[in-house]
Amino acid sequence: MKYKYSKVCRLRLLSAGFFFILFSIQILAQKPVRPDTTQVLDQPVFTHVTFHQAPDADSVKMMTHQVPGADSTQVVTPQVLALDSLQMVAHPAPEMENFIVREEQTKQYNQRQNLEVETITVRGVSFNMVKVKGGTFTMGATEEQGGFAQENEFPATEQTVDDYWIGETEVTQELWEAVMGYNPSFFKGPQLPVECIRYVDCESFFFKLNFFSKHKFRLPTEAEWEYAARGGHNALVTKYAGGEDLDSVAWFCNNSGNVTHDVKTKAPNELGIYDMSGNVDEWCVDSYHFYGQTAPSEGTDRVVRVKRGGGFLDFPAHLRVSDRRGSSELMWNKDVGLRLVESGKK
Repeated sequence: MKYKYSKVCRLRLLSAGFFFILFSIQILAQKPVRPDTTQVLDQPVFTHVTFHQAPDADSVKMMTHQVPGADSTQVVTPQVLALDSLQMVAHPAPEMENFIVREEQTKQYNQRQNLEVETITVRGVSFNMVKVKGGTFTMGATEEQGGFAQENEFPATEQTVDDYWIGETEVTQELWEAVMGYNPSFFKGPQLPVECIRYVDCESFFFKLNFFSKHKFRLPTEAEWEYAARGGHNALVTKYAGGEDLDSVAWFCNNSGNVTHDVKTKAPNELGIYDMSGNVDEWCVDSYHFYGQTAPSEGTDRVVRVKRGGGFLDFPAHLRVSDRRGSSELMWNKDVGLRLVESGKK
């Protein structure tokens, strides 16, 4: 009898241990919950608005104070409730309205900057390519990069690039899935940048994309990437792509909430290009090596490739236009994506 009871106790302990291990694995395997900033709310999202002059139909200057958690990209036609000089503005927040508004804002920005933009549709998904006029620029650790510049950014040298076209945004999951038929991304959303892709996956993507589109898309060279990030001919000489106010132009460790975000939800740079600082790192075609050194042979096994721009988990130093890092072309991570480039049409 004593042996029987001890055997039962051992079985119970083994069962309890098994279920504890199973429960722990399930908890560890759970993905972080992505904050939903575009859900349709039962009640409108409100912001306080202070008018600095009497509101009229033509022009109203106002200063908004956002409710914590409200989506800063919701710029829809407000319903103004008259309360003398202090107003309340109701912002409906459907995802499609946000997308339409961002598209309209982009068109207006491009018109003001006199930018040449081509819209391409592949298997029902449209995306924009921005014309970059070639020129000569200083690449690497330029003066405005200050003490943040790393050893692999020296020496700064003059580089010349020809005309080319570059993606207005990072490649979205919507486009990747339309071309490849699957979505490898850790975070899911049609307008989120695709991630968890290896350099070798990019090659397969371009093969199919070019077949469907009849274009000749590819990854940018390092020089093309940095020239566009700096603003090309319109460059304002800033540390980050689009300005010195990093919070307004990039998703990074201080504001991302540890998740990727929809493309085109931060301000663009001088060329009307979004997210060249932050959101996800972007593969370049170059093999990684220090400036001034001989590039490793393309036949070398597991070539280390350059990635640029920094991602949503990075500190500000890695979001600078001259910052550069390398990863194995077989490496994938949830903060590495890509951007399209096409050589200038003759």
